[in-house]
Amino acid sequence: MSTHIAAAPGDIAPIVLFPGDPLRAKWIAENFLDDARLYSDVRGMLGFTGTWNGERVSVQGSGMGQPSMAIYATELFSEYDVQTIVRVGSCGGLTDRVGMRDVIIANGACTDSGINRVRFHGLDYAPVADFSLLRAAVEAAEGLTLDASVHVGLLFSSDQFYSTRSELTEPFVAHGALAVEMETAGLYTLAAYHQRRALSICTVSDHLVTHEATTAQEREQSFGDMIEIALRAATA
Repeated sequence: MSTHIAAAPGDIAPIVLFPGDPLRAKWIAENFLDDARLYSDVRGMLGFTGTWNGERVSVQGSGMGQPSMAIYATELFSEYDVQTIVRVGSCGGLTDRVGMRDVIIANGACTDSGINRVRFHGLDYAPVADFSLLRAAVEAAEGLTLDASVHVGLLFSSDQFYSTRSELTEPFVAHGALAVEMETAGLYTLAAYHQRRALSICTVSDHLVTHEATTAQEREQSFGDMIEIALRAATA
């Protein structure tokens, strides 16, 4: 039983979908999983286990930012022997190459966070997705009729949501970053350390170029394309 999840052994499936918002975890459990059961509500960070197409799948909230995400990912990997984590999150579009509600499958992540610089003694590390998951997600997206466009590319994992230095994202955009979020670089690093599989699939919920935005309820309950891709990829 871990400190922050406190689930019993065997309560969590080897495959975990990993939204930041615990209410999105609840929505996923109620709308995509059969026989979903709550296994944790510690600190309001909800976790559920059910089945999808007959396979056990869990969904666990991670909170916002790499420090919060790292607590839950570390406990999932080290205390519950989770083998696969697929982040299903929201992101902010950084370029007109992506539109609102588009889905981004992240092959890698840049970051302004100091977490990896501490871990790697000031050297740079390239956090990348598990290739088998990446390939399965692309194949899943190609096999579905989706309302949104799907992109494969880089995310920028920022430590700041309300940044006062917007110009700092410009070099990342110039080098291919499609959107900004706050967790993927840390997740990919932890998965590599624990020798597990990880992938981030994010939906564009707001746009830093067009200044469009979704509501909190839309971010919580209307990203079904992303969830369908994630489930198909994780169970492939």
